[in-house]
Amino acid sequence: MRLRLPNTFILLFAILAMIALASWLVPGGQYDTHLVDGRQLIDPASFHYIASKPQGPVALMMAPIKGFVEAALIIGFVLIVGGAFAVLQKTAAVDAMIGAVVRAHSRSPLVRAAVIPVFITLFSLGGATFGMAEEAIPFILIFVPLALALGYDSIVGVSIPFVGSQVGFAAAFINPFNVGVAQGIAGIPLFSGMGYRLIVWAVATAVTVLFMMWYAARIKRHPQSSPTWALDQEKRKESVPGGVELVAMSGRHGAVLALFAASLGVMVLGVVRYQWYIEEIGALFLTMAILIGIVGRLNADTFVAAFLQGARDLVTTALVIALARGTVILARDAHIIDTMLHALTPLVQSASPIIAAQKMFVIQSVINFFIHSGTGQAALTMPIMAPLADLVGVSRQTAVLAFQLGELSTPMIPTSGITVGVLALARIPWLTWARWMVPLQLIYLVMALALLAPPVLMHWQ
Repeated sequence: MRLRLPNTFILLFAILAMIALASWLVPGGQYDTHLVDGRQLIDPASFHYIASKPQGPVALMMAPIKGFVEAALIIGFVLIVGGAFAVLQKTAAVDAMIGAVVRAHSRSPLVRAAVIPVFITLFSLGGATFGMAEEAIPFILIFVPLALALGYDSIVGVSIPFVGSQVGFAAAFINPFNVGVAQGIAGIPLFSGMGYRLIVWAVATAVTVLFMMWYAARIKRHPQSSPTWALDQEKRKESVPGGVELVAMSGRHGAVLALFAASLGVMVLGVVRYQWYIEEIGALFLTMAILIGIVGRLNADTFVAAFLQGARDLVTTALVIALARGTVILARDAHIIDTMLHALTPLVQSASPIIAAQKMFVIQSVINFFIHSGTGQAALTMPIMAPLADLVGVSRQTAVLAFQLGELSTPMIPTSGITVGVLALARIPWLTWARWMVPLQLIYLVMALALLAPPVLMHWQ
């Protein structure tokens, strides 16, 4: 039986209501803070109780609106980025790049051998840079037929775009939707710590590539061992492999891709050298969208329609951010945030800060089952996890990484709309997929726990 949970909005509003109720039951509390390197840090030994301020029905209904106001910068940034990438997609340059590689595999044994590692790396790079997630869904229609044509199975066809992009999203280094939002809320420089995040992304991507190459080779040798063997036989009968139309690569597409790559380079330079923040990066993405529209020869109406559609697609994300921020405002106004931090500290605290960081990862993984919007989860959890990191001797940079790695469970959880949508399009039952994913999820678990140790040892800031 399929597990059904309330959607994110109902869940967040329920959390709002519970916080309002808790404000009548939980005593107020406060930590003293002190300024360190321009940042307010909690003094872990200074907790003391103060008078609480219970929040009634009026405060409950005002919290989402206040959330919009306080999160306006992040919300505007998300909408602009969504519009910019919709313009990029409208030029069909990304589709053309995929199509060029797909056609090359039929002409070169070397390309055939490189299909899995190259494509997984490309999709992972998409997740790590511009937050590719739902955008991977249409590629199922290309990669499932391609995988069947190469003698693999539907699981390989789904895993290349879906698992690839999700791993990149979780191990991102400049993804504005999880790294950018989480760091902004945590009060640390935007896209700082990129060096170690690049290592994390490379390790996570390499682990995924090696696992998929091992699995694909096994299916190649013993096709009947595939969990989707019977389903794939039906697919082979009813469809012609490679029947999906692929966009031809043109000089215009190449120019668009070059402009996109150059924009990412400028963003990295601006963040690292000039300490750009959300305003500057938002302006860069808006400029990129305009230039891509010109180079891609989109007329004004098409450009505006694509940009608005991209922004419209992220209105849900914007509302989630506002509602999640509202939960923080309600708890803050009730003076119970520090009390909750004080109660959470023993659950996370450990004699070893490494174990504390790993406990934060486990908590984030559990939360990801219920709230799998990277942006929404960051908005909801980082106001708690960032100061909690101060209390348990873990850097806020490491707390952000623990939050990110918690999203490694997304490809398996049945509450994720992306997961359910991808599997429905590929016609793979969730239980079949989940049983196949268990070994890979265990590998991700061990990998994440290991990757959280070095940042603690090197006092990563």
